[in-house]
Amino acid sequence: MTTDYAVTQAEIDSVYEKYKKENESVGYHLNPDVGFAKGLIEGLLVNVKRYGYQSCPCRLASGNRKEDLDIICPCDYRDQDLAKHGACYCGLYVSQEVVSGKQELHPIPESRPTRYIGEGTHLTQISTACISNSRLSFPVWRCRACGYLCAREGPPEACPICKASKERFEQFI
Repeated sequence: MTTDYAVTQAEIDSVYEKYKKENESVGYHLNPDVGFAKGLIEGLLVNVKRYGYQSCPCRLASGNRKEDLDIICPCDYRDQDLAKHGACYCGLYVSQEVVSGKQELHPIPESRPTRYIGEGTHLTQISTACISNSRLSFPVWRCRACGYLCAREGPPEACPICKASKERFEQFI
């Protein structure tokens, strides 16, 4: 069974403008690289169609909203990552210092301390058994430089987070 998770450019543009307006009015900033930010918003919209909620496009969601509450955008780790690194894990949100050019972006380490497997159960790393049981259609690739995960037939040409080359990816699942 094939499910269409495609989103239109009009949907992406509309959500981008909405996020930009809403977030800037309360002191948050979207990544000044508009194309990059819109790519992340596309991932959020795909995840809404896939899971029914906007899980972070740079993390592997379980498909269970309760288990993924901490990675629903804006994730629980956004503010601490902004304060410490100038950007959130996926790079959608950045600090004023980044916007003004006073701070450069760099790969952000994963702040999520654990992967929720079930209510009240935590592991310090993503459980490959949990992911394997989720019936993924594609293998999962992991960037060895920053930990970015993506599910697709092969690794991307470059990591969308840290820009590491295809050779820096390993098959995770």
